[in-house]
Amino acid sequence: MKLDAEIKQQLEQYLQLMEGDILLKVSAQTDTVSRDMLDLVEELSSMSNRIKVEHTTLSRTPSFSVNRPGEDTGVVFAGVPLGHEFTSLVLALLQTSGRPPKVEQSVIDQIKSIKGEYRFETYVSLSCHNCPDVVQALNLMSILNPGISNTMIDGAAFKEEVESKEILAVPTVYLNGEVFGSGRMTIEDILAKLVTSDPSEFENKEPYDVLVVGGGPAGASAAIYAARKGIRTGIVAERFGGQVNDTLGIENFISVKYTEGPKLAASLEEHAKEYGIDIMKSQRAKRLEKKDLIELELENGAVLKSKTVIISTGARWRNMGVPGEAEFKNKGVAYCPHCDGPLFAGKPVAVVGGGNSGIEAAIDLAGIASHVTVLEFMPELKADSVLQDRLNSLPNTTVIKNAQVKEVTGTSKVNGVTYIERESGEEKHIDLDGIFVQIGLVPNTDWLGDSLERTRMGEIVVDKHGATTIPGVFAAGDCTDSAYKQIIISMGSGATAALGAFDYMIRNQ
Repeated sequence: MKLDAEIKQQLEQYLQLMEGDILLKVSAQTDTVSRDMLDLVEELSSMSNRIKVEHTTLSRTPSFSVNRPGEDTGVVFAGVPLGHEFTSLVLALLQTSGRPPKVEQSVIDQIKSIKGEYRFETYVSLSCHNCPDVVQALNLMSILNPGISNTMIDGAAFKEEVESKEILAVPTVYLNGEVFGSGRMTIEDILAKLVTSDPSEFENKEPYDVLVVGGGPAGASAAIYAARKGIRTGIVAERFGGQVNDTLGIENFISVKYTEGPKLAASLEEHAKEYGIDIMKSQRAKRLEKKDLIELELENGAVLKSKTVIISTGARWRNMGVPGEAEFKNKGVAYCPHCDGPLFAGKPVAVVGGGNSGIEAAIDLAGIASHVTVLEFMPELKADSVLQDRLNSLPNTTVIKNAQVKEVTGTSKVNGVTYIERESGEEKHIDLDGIFVQIGLVPNTDWLGDSLERTRMGEIVVDKHGATTIPGVFAAGDCTDSAYKQIIISMGSGATAALGAFDYMIRNQ
C-alpha cells in the first residue's frame, strides 16, 4: 500500500522539520497488514535521510517502534497508523527527533516528574476521531519520561486480541494490564488520573472580574468577550471544547463550509490564549455560593472567587435509564458511531433514537454492520426527510416505531435488546451485538442543586441578557433553557452573557 500523492507531499514537508535522527524498529511477517506497514516504513525512510529502519521482533507483529538511536522511547504502533492516526505518526516522528511539543511547560514538568513504570496500551480504530488525542498524549508522555511507554493497537489488525478482551469501545486504554479508561482523554485528563490534583495551586489566585465555568463554544466565547473588555477573566473547564470534541463533521458553522469538532475545539482554546485568560483545565465545579463575592468550589477542594460568574457547562448524551445500559457501557452499549462503529463490522446493531443524530448514526453504521435496527419511541421519526429517504434506500436497515426500550440484555457483553410495542403492549426481543444510544442531551447542571432556578429538565433559566436568578451569575449555551442547541447559538449566547456580566459590574460597583 503506497501513500497517495497528496499525503506524501504533506509528509515530506513535515519530515523537513525533524531535528535529529530516528530509528524505526520493525516487526513484520508476510500478512497483508505487515506488507502495508513495511510499505509505509520504507516510504518514510526514502523521504528523509534522518530515518533509518531496523528489523527486529517486538511483542506484537505487525508493529514498529519510533526511537532515538541507542534509546527506546516506548512509542509503538501496532498496525498501520493511517486514517485519523496519521497525525499521531507524524507527531511521534517530530517529537522523538527533538522537535519541541506544543504543550505548556508546566505539563512537561509534571510528566517528567512522574516516578514508576507505566506501560500503556491504547486500542483504536482508524476511523475514530477521538482516539488520536489519547494516542498523541500517551506517546508524548513516553517520549518525555523513560518510565512510560505506549502502544497504539489498531483493533482491525488485531481482531482476536480485541475480541478476547471484549473491547467494544475505542479508545480503550490499558495500564500495566488493567483497564485505565475509555473514551476521549486529554493529556491533562490522563495526568489527573495519575497524579493527585493539589488544591494549593489555586490558593493565591486573586478574585476574578468574570469567572467562566465550562470551556465549550459558549464558555470560550464568553471568556474572550470578557477578556476583550480588559477585565480579569478566568475559565474553569473539565475539557476545553466540551462536547464539540465528540463531533465529527460540522457543516452549519456559518462562513466555514466544513470543519471537524476537535479542530474547532483547538481553535477555541488557541483564541482564548491570545487574551491572557487564566485557563484551568481538568477541573470540575462542585458548588456555587453568593457571598460578598461569588464563590466557586471545585471538586479538588479549591475555592475560586469572582465578581461575576458565567455558567456554560453544556450538556452530555442522555441515557436510556433502563436495566443493562450502565452494566454494558463500552461492552456493546455505545454513544459514538464514528468511534465505535468499526468494532461492530459484520454484526447486527441497533440505534435508539429517530432524530437527526440517530438516523445519521444508522446510515453510517449500515455501511459497517450486517444490519441496523432503529428503535423510535414516537409514532414517527423526527429526523429530516432527506435523512429518512437515505435510510430507507439502504438494504440492511429496519425502522421500528412506537418502541419503548425495556432492557439491554447480555452476559459479559451485549447480546440483545428487549422493547415493548407501545400500541399492543407486546414485549419483543432482538438479538444483536451493539446498541448506539442517540436520544438527545441532558444539561450538566446537577452540581448546582437548588442554588438557582432550573427547568424540570435541569436547564438554567436565563433572561435576554443571560442573567440567572442569582445576581451576578449568568449562563449560556446548552446548559440553559435556550430554544435550540447549536454551536453558533451557544457562541452567541456566550457573548451575550459576557456583555451582560460586564454591564452588571458597571452598574453595581
